[in-house]
Amino acid sequence: MPDERRRVLVTITDTHLTADPDSAADLRAALAVVEAGARPDAIVLAGDLTADDPAAYRLLRDTVEPVAGRIDAAVVPVMGNHDERGAFRAAFGLPGGHDPCDAVHHLDGLRVAVLDTTVPGHHHGELTDAQLTRLAAALATPAPQGSVLVLHHPPLPSPVPSVDLLRLRGAERLAAAVDGTDVRMIVCGHAHYAGAGALAGIPVWIAPATAYRVDALPPAGRLRGVTGPALSRIDLVGGTAVATAVPLAGEPVYDVDAGERVAWMLARIPAEV
Repeated sequence: MPDERRRVLVTITDTHLTADPDSAADLRAALAVVEAGARPDAIVLAGDLTADDPAAYRLLRDTVEPVAGRIDAAVVPVMGNHDERGAFRAAFGLPGGHDPCDAVHHLDGLRVAVLDTTVPGHHHGELTDAQLTRLAAALATPAPQGSVLVLHHPPLPSPVPSVDLLRLRGAERLAAAVDGTDVRMIVCGHAHYAGAGALAGIPVWIAPATAYRVDALPPAGRLRGVTGPALSRIDLVGGTAVATAVPLAGEPVYDVDAGERVAWMLARIPAEV
């Protein structure tokens, strides 16, 4: 019988921390929302965790790990172009070396595969042949609840010229590696806005950033970053993956008891035939 349990991944990306504790204010706000709400299976940190500051990883761990421990959520770290591999490995207890920081996490039937798309000294993304071979091998056997693939650089064109220049190169090679596999969604960051598309028929979710938002429809001739931190919620249930952007700002329009509101709605919905 298929495993129909709902699984939830929270994605927090592009925190751009420095060693200054004040730089983690939006991250702390995001984690407070997570801890007060639905308890996720994992907190996915989808890259650009620091602002080119290796000393910031300690602040990151000291901020994230206590919350993850209290809600019993795994922490899934991902390299971004503003992260440094040596410091990243040391911070998360990963094996040493200069190879990309790829990983596969097994969360009680759900597989989360992580690809390091960074190119040291550059800001665009690439994948090596060896990485794609390892990914194909990891995905060769389906997982009981399928797989989610996480990488920092979107494998999609962007409406923002600067982001488009710095996306993942050779996305067609990644498409060939995941085509026909059990990957239910590809999740990435980097762009600093919420977006969606598809690669090899697989949904791609571009998660909004915690640090700031890139305006995808600015005045003509302008590139603009604005306030508007957000996180993402990824729900996987019944063979379907759904991504939802969760802004951290805004005043309540309504705040009611969930059980009472759902019961009210159910009383007004015709029974399914």
